[in-house]
Amino acid sequence: MSVEQAKLKKKNKKKNRLIFRTIILAILLLAVVYALVTNITADRTIYKVGDKAPDFQLTQVNNYNDLETIRLSDFEGKGVMLNFWGTWCEPCEAEMPYMQKLYPEYKDKGVEIIAVSLDATEFVVDKFIDQYDLTFPIPHDTKDVVRDKYKVGPIPSTFFISPEGEIVEIVEGALTLERLESYLKQIQPSES
Repeated sequence: MSVEQAKLKKKNKKKNRLIFRTIILAILLLAVVYALVTNITADRTIYKVGDKAPDFQLTQVNNYNDLETIRLSDFEGKGVMLNFWGTWCEPCEAEMPYMQKLYPEYKDKGVEIIAVSLDATEFVVDKFIDQYDLTFPIPHDTKDVVRDKYKVGPIPSTFFISPEGEIVEIVEGALTLERLESYLKQIQPSES
């Protein structure tokens, strides 16, 4: 190999390295821009008492009223207890019998309990439903879409929603039977 060929080969290596580094830099720059745009456009709304509860649609686990999906808007005109829970959560498990005990009475009074499962698989939810004989709607939020929309942190977390669709109360942590009933009374539609 001549000296000229060696210089040309070295020059080509430098050129190839420069092209490769430029491509890597461009990819990193695109990743940073993407991350910034995603963060700027993300929904950072934190819902609080007095806000309109955002609608959602989730697949049903226990076929409540033979519905495959549940939407919050399906319950317009009713009070709604929107509960986020998981089978692994002991406080969630502790409050489920209270919810089931009050459900038939308050359903007749125009209040609906919707218990959104945050479990990974439907199998464990099915077993839990059977174990506690749960009859209220239990949709499954496998991808945390509704959990993220409502900015749910610790579970159980419960949103009490008026018949007009307004968030009346937000409770983090398990509810006693007495507290649960007092909140259900607050969201009960007034008799016309």
